[in-house]
Amino acid sequence: MTVEELWQLFPIQLSEHDPQWSAWYEDESSSLVRILGGNVARIDHIGSTYVSGLVAKPIVDILLQVRPTADIADVRGVLEGDGWLLMAECPERGELDLNKGYTPEGFAAKVFHLHVRREGDWDELRFRDYLVGHSDAAAQYGELKRRLLVKYEHNRDAYTQAKTGFIRSCVDKARKT
Repeated sequence: MTVEELWQLFPIQLSEHDPQWSAWYEDESSSLVRILGGNVARIDHIGSTYVSGLVAKPIVDILLQVRPTADIADVRGVLEGDGWLLMAECPERGELDLNKGYTPEGFAAKVFHLHVRREGDWDELRFRDYLVGHSDAAAQYGELKRRLLVKYEHNRDAYTQAKTGFIRSCVDKARKT
């Protein structure tokens, strides 16, 4: 499939916050810790599905930090063996992006994005925590996402890029506090 065909099959969708997303995360994170064992340094629910009251794509984002000693190729193999599909990788930085819940017919009932990174200081956590602590910023972010959905429903890259300035601004503010 071309990227455009994938975007048609998997358009951007926004949903009101669903408390079940936390349970999805808990189940999936438990599974990840079980299959990856000592490679796991930290695991977090990130993204808009974490933030109560925030509109979100119904896709649970997980930040999985692996220990410096973890072999990324081995981690990738274990995850793929568990049904995760590789979306992108940067082996020299020890980074993998995988998903679960994308089917030939469209989205499954539960959809996940897994961001594997070396243990470190990640802005995804700063952004998440900033939105949780600043309801005004969360509301602004929700409105931005609604506006961008109208324009970029079938263009994930443009949708993501258009949010970048807002996200960076929040991360910068979070770093100063």
